[in-house]
Amino acid sequence: MKQKVDSESEQPFIIHPRSWSARLAERLTEPLHLNILAAFVKLFGSYTMKIDFDLIRPRHYAFAILEAARFAQRQGVSTITIIEFGVAMGKGLLAMCDIAKQVSRETGVQFSVAGFDTGCGMPPPVDYRDHPDLYQAGDFPMNQEELARELPPNARLVIGDIKHTVPGFLAELSPEQPIGFAAIDVDYYSSAVEALKIFSGPDPTKYLPLTLVYLDDIVLPSHSRFTGELLAVEEFNQANAMRKIDKYRFLRSQRIFKQPRWISQVFLLHVFDHPIMNTTKARQPKIYADHPQRRRSRPYLISSIDQLLNDGWRSRRNHASRQSRLVSQGAGQYKGSA
Repeated sequence: MKQKVDSESEQPFIIHPRSWSARLAERLTEPLHLNILAAFVKLFGSYTMKIDFDLIRPRHYAFAILEAARFAQRQGVSTITIIEFGVAMGKGLLAMCDIAKQVSRETGVQFSVAGFDTGCGMPPPVDYRDHPDLYQAGDFPMNQEELARELPPNARLVIGDIKHTVPGFLAELSPEQPIGFAAIDVDYYSSAVEALKIFSGPDPTKYLPLTLVYLDDIVLPSHSRFTGELLAVEEFNQANAMRKIDKYRFLRSQRIFKQPRWISQVFLLHVFDHPIMNTTKARQPKIYADHPQRRRSRPYLISSIDQLLNDGWRSRRNHASRQSRLVSQGAGQYKGSA
């Protein structure tokens, strides 16, 4: 959970996570057969299947990290960098590290994790675009030493004003570990402007051609494209001819569960000046397949069902093989005794 400090009472203003009743209410709006299938996946499915069924939390981090790994695999990239802007107490960053570890086991893609924060809570708002009606100086403080002890070796904190820390981080970043995902959770417009400069580096190979972006603070009624993180994205797009941040279009239609709010918070950075985006590979002409199974409108569901069926078939085959061996051994023992 996040903590905001109430300056009048000197008591923290606690922002609680969503209750289980709210989560259950959301899940009950989904089709019954998918919820039943999700229960089976929770018991027997792989980690990637659980992500596809929204069973790993935080769901937006789980999806984005797995999707970034899949993008990296297609490009032959073995290691990618994932970033959280706005770490606060570190719950999200630690979850990012844990998810990355599990995704690495299943995909083979390795992760370098970075968390950007002032280390002392939010700075003062600049003007109305920073939503001083919602946030104030000192909100979301960090226990830096305690968090640093909990981080795994592949993760690090980048402490300071992001106006000063982003340029140095970007200069040191290796194209061998391009950015594949960045979560923007800095609340302010002014901070989001500086955070998005991570995508303005001169070397396009420091990014995946499609880089996942998550915008956290765009869900309240007072959030709009005229303030906050959405305004920062609009200005980024206006300032960069060859880098554009856009919604991850049709993601909702592809997901197994379609109601979660986080789906609307996932965006893509399109790196149009990346060499891959400007190179045509020699291949055979594309043709439409006649097989109806190739026309998939819900790839996450279809692939998960395929994997479940294949796992079940292999399990039954292995069980039958073991039974056959036992029967053969028993028959041999019987003949020997006779």
